[in-house]
Amino acid sequence: MNQETTSPNNQSLLAAIDLGSNSFHIVVAKLVQGELQPIDLLSEKVQLAAGLDENRMLSSEAIQRGLECMQRFAQRVRDIPTQQIRIVGTNALREAVNSDDFIIEAEKIMGCSIEIIAGIEEARLIYLGVSHTLADDNDRRLIIDIGGGSTEFIIGERFEPLELESLEMGCVSFNGRYFPNGVITEKNFQLAVFGALRELLHIKRTYRRLGWEDCVGSSGTIKAVRNACITLGYSTDKVSASALQQLKQKILSYNHVDEIEIDGLKEERRAVFPAGVAILSAAFESLGIKEIHFSDGALREGLLYDMTGRLRHEDVRERSINAMMLRYRVDQAQAMRVEQTALIALTQVRESWNLDNNEYHNMLSWAARCCEAGLTIARSQYHKHSAYLLLNSDLPGFTKRQQIQLAAIVQGHRRKFPISTLEQLPPREAKHFGRLTILLRLAVILNRSRSRERLPSFHLTAADNSLSLSFPDNWLNHQPLTQADLEQEADYLANAGYSFKFK
Repeated sequence: MNQETTSPNNQSLLAAIDLGSNSFHIVVAKLVQGELQPIDLLSEKVQLAAGLDENRMLSSEAIQRGLECMQRFAQRVRDIPTQQIRIVGTNALREAVNSDDFIIEAEKIMGCSIEIIAGIEEARLIYLGVSHTLADDNDRRLIIDIGGGSTEFIIGERFEPLELESLEMGCVSFNGRYFPNGVITEKNFQLAVFGALRELLHIKRTYRRLGWEDCVGSSGTIKAVRNACITLGYSTDKVSASALQQLKQKILSYNHVDEIEIDGLKEERRAVFPAGVAILSAAFESLGIKEIHFSDGALREGLLYDMTGRLRHEDVRERSINAMMLRYRVDQAQAMRVEQTALIALTQVRESWNLDNNEYHNMLSWAARCCEAGLTIARSQYHKHSAYLLLNSDLPGFTKRQQIQLAAIVQGHRRKFPISTLEQLPPREAKHFGRLTILLRLAVILNRSRSRERLPSFHLTAADNSLSLSFPDNWLNHQPLTQADLEQEADYLANAGYSFKFK
């Protein structure tokens, strides 16, 4: 477990861990006057994707490899406060139906939560990492990141992505599909290229229409391609289309991956190298790429910069929620009233209900702002429509688990208390998000009239499964609708195992 410490040295450290389909990476950086200085990097080839069978089950061997790596990473971050560590899983953990078998044990080892991020969020974070490590210019860039299970394509300018895509093709998954047992032939190489070209059809027209001035590659596969081309004398820095073609012919001169001999190509990279070259060759062909250069920035660096933004209260999730409110024409004045009431309530019960983590404040705030988004679809059952939109929209900055949590609060903000919805969350989360749901329900009740007049001060006291609400003398006697709603709420909460009293 990570020890929460007040040491000034540790308070300035941030750690980002990327649980990739091919490799696990960790970067530890120091935040000095707003600037990130990387001080330690570790990387291990775990190859989770190689442990996925045809039923999308992770093998026990792959899980064990991952857990052993996490034990080593845990030692490195032992003295860094947990709120300054972010761990994300990518394609292999997105795909695995038994990913919880790994995640639950890994979270015990690390002492902090692991987020499984969607492909689009992975692409956004990769762009963030790459754009911060490149020169600050106005060129439009195409960024390509070939991972173990997916490949991300992003077009952006400066720090803003314009187009994001994550395609289901990676060097580990393609290796198993097109290069079984490590055998290399011209036929299976070309089949791998065709497979990648089929995936690229989804983005080819849009990306060519947008265009770019500069093409950048990130992560291990493209770094290995670049280094191989330099070692073999095909290029001096950037990888051109002709250099990539020469590398392809070099690969085809071997009959098996074990025969590949290129100075600097690591043994663990050798097995998936032909698949990576095939995917990059297809990208060059489909998108008309002339040359690509390499950037050290990648997903883990993007995590660091995203974390730094949150520490500075520049959370991209705020922008996502505000954009959603505009998109679905949410009544912003009413949303602000509900949000303020809910946060006042949270302040009063946060200690007794163990809700003092700042993320609970954020989630309640965002749920309050978006709980009426579903009115755009229909008035009837609008809370369910709002939850659906939160669950199924691309929300930059949010992990899938956070979207599920947010949708659960919003779906439960009116009518019967959503016991079955909350039970779908892990037990360690269900109680806390159930309590946030109660606070949102009360805020909605107290602001039902949508009045501009300020609510009177109220006082909440909470115990484990009980809540008491009190108002100034005689105020409630003049609010018959509020009184009726609170009586109904007491019945709803009683059915959920909560005692609710008001006066």
